[in-house]
Amino acid sequence: MRKGKTKDEIFLCPVGRLFYDFEKRVGKNSDFLDHLTKSHVEFLRAIRSLLDQRIESIEKKQPRNKRKRATKIRVE
Repeated sequence: MRKGKTKDEIFLCPVGRLFYDFEKRVGKNSDFLDHLTKSHVEFLRAIRSLLDQRIESIEKKQPRNKRKRATKIRVE
């Protein structure tokens, strides 16, 4: 440990760090934190929509000959 530190540091992703800070400030039993905890699925869906939009824009920029095409299969 570095000089002057009394506790171990916790390393979290930025979103995890935000929730951790909120929990420390408002307490575990606050209505605010309860609403944030219940909204985690919506938060993940929002992130997914951003990713889907980015993937779509990248696919549109690809040249036509690089895109996947359907192949006709002759059936007897």
